[in-house]
Amino acid sequence: MPGSAHDEDEQERLNRELIELLNELRVALPGVQVLFAFLLTVPFTNRFARLDAFDRDVYFVTLLLAAAATALLIAPSAHHRVLFRQGEKPALLQLGNRLALAGIGCLALAMSGAILLITRVLFDGTAAAIVAGAAALVFVALWYLLPLALRLRR
Repeated sequence: MPGSAHDEDEQERLNRELIELLNELRVALPGVQVLFAFLLTVPFTNRFARLDAFDRDVYFVTLLLAAAATALLIAPSAHHRVLFRQGEKPALLQLGNRLALAGIGCLALAMSGAILLITRVLFDGTAAAIVAGAAALVFVALWYLLPLALRLRR
């Protein structure tokens, strides 16, 4: 069929896949940026001083995970700029894919940590653990297990 992916040459395929990767990252980045911005404001609230050591540790780990997610999800765009017209698209795509998957994983953990922290402020520790665990399970199921299951079915 004319115009289908089967008619692409290698360079066209690489160009399309790189555009797809960069577009996918544009979807994830606003979420991680909003989460990171929220986390940066938390220590400046009145309630932060009342957090116990566990909550402060959760906050700090969550902040680091959000920073890591930001770095990992922005890295493919930076690599694209640095390697522009250097004939490195295959390597750029392979590395970009790995960085995106790692960034999405850090984002899932950071979001789960933020949910844990907020739920502990609102309810008891047991409820917070259940809610955060359920959130983490949803992220893993939707972002990793479902697409892997579809991939394995092929």
